[in-house]
Amino acid sequence: MTVYTTLATRIRANQPVALATVIEGPHVGLTLLMSPEGILGGTLGDAELDRVVARDAVGELEAGRTSIRHYGPQGESTPEDLVDTPTVRVFVESFSPPPRMWIFGAVDFTAALAKVAKVLGYHVTVCDAREVFATRRRFPMADDVIVSWPAALFEKEGQVLGPRDAVCILTHDPKFDVPAIQGALSTKAGYIGVMGSRKTHTKRLERLALAGVTSPADLARLMSPIGLDLGARTPEETAISICAEIIAQRTGRQSPSLKDASGPIH
Repeated sequence: MTVYTTLATRIRANQPVALATVIEGPHVGLTLLMSPEGILGGTLGDAELDRVVARDAVGELEAGRTSIRHYGPQGESTPEDLVDTPTVRVFVESFSPPPRMWIFGAVDFTAALAKVAKVLGYHVTVCDAREVFATRRRFPMADDVIVSWPAALFEKEGQVLGPRDAVCILTHDPKFDVPAIQGALSTKAGYIGVMGSRKTHTKRLERLALAGVTSPADLARLMSPIGLDLGARTPEETAISICAEIIAQRTGRQSPSLKDASGPIH
């Protein structure tokens, strides 16, 4: 199977893949195909260059970025290594599936958040253990509506979540939100937001401690109260606040999150 046949197959299957092409230097036009698991085929003309580019391309793929990178002929990549060394320019093109947003809790805010997330290009999954609430009729905008407890969903599919993905927990039910938080913390999801007032979150932290979630690093990942401090009141305004916080966190911007503010959230 050729590099381009494999590339087309993975794109059709919505599987992540990156294609690196030499655009300047020795072996212009040679290509290397990578997945998160490693090299799928091709070569850039040097085994060490292949190894270094594959490593970097996987990082670009996880971030959903396409870029041009510079190396030496044998994969030298630091400024010191490249002094008086011919430069190889490599175009790394990422083909990533849409980022995922898992929303836990089939509540009024969920429908609004799912709509905004779809506009931003997310693959949206709504999950709730209550079959009467988690229905396609209530959430037609979602890609998947799953009737399940959080632990079961995370155990089955949590490994697919990465830095580009978001988990939003909008329920206040202790039987649901604590397992959902535990499951989210076990993944590589880039954003974990939890709805509730400051008082609600303080009580939630107590329940998490009883469940064994005490690591400062884990607790620091929780964005709660969820969203930017926009003064949002309606479900639609809250959805925009949440998505704005996700964007700000992904781009590294210092924005006024409710988590870092004080006083009432409305």
